[in-house]
Amino acid sequence: MLSSTSSIVQLAKAPFKRAQRGLFGGKQIQFGNNVPFSKTKTRRTWLPNVQTKRLFSETLNNWIRLNMTTSVIRTVDKKGGLDRYLLETRDDLLGAKGVELRGKIVEALKLKQAKRSMANYTEQQRSTTLSTEAKEAVKAVTQKVDPSAPVVNTSASSQPAAL
Repeated sequence: MLSSTSSIVQLAKAPFKRAQRGLFGGKQIQFGNNVPFSKTKTRRTWLPNVQTKRLFSETLNNWIRLNMTTSVIRTVDKKGGLDRYLLETRDDLLGAKGVELRGKIVEALKLKQAKRSMANYTEQQRSTTLSTEAKEAVKAVTQKVDPSAPVVNTSASSQPAAL
């Protein structure tokens, strides 16, 4: 008996089909009664206020068209953009479409981080080249070892001054 009641509760808490295709922020269909003056109650439903919006994703560098509730639109504005909203919101509030978009954003961020770390690595490799003083010291040591090596003067003081 417990399993049947728990499955009913899970079914009641499950998001409706349309919420899987957008960002609904946990909003669901609500049920109730219309009660006119005559007090004859008739069942009715209230749907979430869903709007179609185009939002720009800075990470993906692309416009994304989404079905969103007005409360999610306000939350995206409060968080500072679609990317931050998707990264900071729980999975159960995002839905299937939101989790899919979050995966794309995380992959793009990992790719950008890898490119950034590769650029830093190559910059470090370039900066570890020898300075001019170190090059002169290496030349001086090689001349002591091999006096027949030609002497190349790289200092700026040996150049003639312009008059």
